[in-house]
Amino acid sequence: MELMLMGRYRLLIIKIFGELDQHKASSVRENADRELGRTGAVNVAFNFENVTFMDSSGIGVIMGRYKTVTALGGKVIIYGASDAVNRLIEMSGIKSIVTVADNLENGVKEAGIDVQ
Repeated sequence: MELMLMGRYRLLIIKIFGELDQHKASSVRENADRELGRTGAVNVAFNFENVTFMDSSGIGVIMGRYKTVTALGGKVIIYGASDAVNRLIEMSGIKSIVTVADNLENGVKEAGIDVQ
């Protein structure tokens, strides 16, 4: 996992590699929450370009960060997900509350994140 801050958008990018399952979910949660607090970011973007598998634990990671950032007035973006991961996102219903895009630039535009 890589974490990167785009200060211009107060956006924390969480890049995940491989599987996002029960074993990796707790690490992603802990690191994301720590970085949100440390950086002052209010928006989160999940880069799923290299995610090969995701289960319901991954949905839980997304929902937890969604609750955190919406309380701060922020938004969640998911981008670069495979067809299989996109199906899970759609079936879970979270597609109706987060922005799902092909790439980060489109995600930022679709989410309406203003430069602050």
